[in-house]
Amino acid sequence: MPYLEEVKLQQRLIKDLPVPSYTVIADHIDHAVRIAGIDHIGLGSDFDGIDSTPRGMEDVSKIPDLVRELARRGYSEEDLEKIMGGNVLRVMRQVEQVARNFRAEK
Repeated sequence: MPYLEEVKLQQRLIKDLPVPSYTVIADHIDHAVRIAGIDHIGLGSDFDGIDSTPRGMEDVSKIPDLVRELARRGYSEEDLEKIMGGNVLRVMRQVEQVARNFRAEK
């Protein structure tokens, strides 16, 4: 099926579905924290190429609302820093160190 037809079909199928609140994102984060722990949670914000967003998360300017929701749920400033990029940066540093070690072994 050509992409344009696929998009039109998807729009027809989802047009009557309710749009969830951005707090559903916080629910997913809560779940992931329970399953994997706070050190394994990261938030992406690629709004390009998606057809719909939760209500209240229409663009990147709404991210502070999500942060406030997480803080309201009891996440500490340290936890929020991890979720909002600290965990990703830590993993990237670890990957770089592994790459350096690997090159040094050769």
